[in-house]
Amino acid sequence: MNVILLDKVENLGSIGDLVTVKAGYGRNFLLPSGKAALATKTNLAEFEVRRAELEKHAAQELVAAQDRANLVKGMELVIPANVGTEGKLFGSIGPIDISEAFEKVGVEVARSEIRMPHGPIHEIGEFAVGLHLHSDVDVEVTVRVVAEE
Repeated sequence: MNVILLDKVENLGSIGDLVTVKAGYGRNFLLPSGKAALATKTNLAEFEVRRAELEKHAAQELVAAQDRANLVKGMELVIPANVGTEGKLFGSIGPIDISEAFEKVGVEVARSEIRMPHGPIHEIGEFAVGLHLHSDVDVEVTVRVVAEE
């Protein structure tokens, strides 16, 4: 399936690129989410008319993501948790808990933006957690899990 990208898609291309994708990916993700349009003559002509508008919108999103990254860069979140005798948690700390901790300090971070490559946290300590705020903006924050008093 040939599509023209209307937004930057990670590991695929940027605005205006003509790419060939599998039919399911195009039909189930790219087209419904508005990230691409079928590469027909009509859509190509319409895209050229809207190109400046789309690029301006993409630049605004990038600037907003960089501002959010500067806000959280170097931040340390402290999350109290119910802990057993050996420092193991009853349960775990996952993206939902981290998102709620960000809300408490007044920073909006969606659950889907939190990257935990080693899975949920199961013990007390300091952990580096990645935030994927935009396809070009990644930042790390420190999450410190402490015993609940």
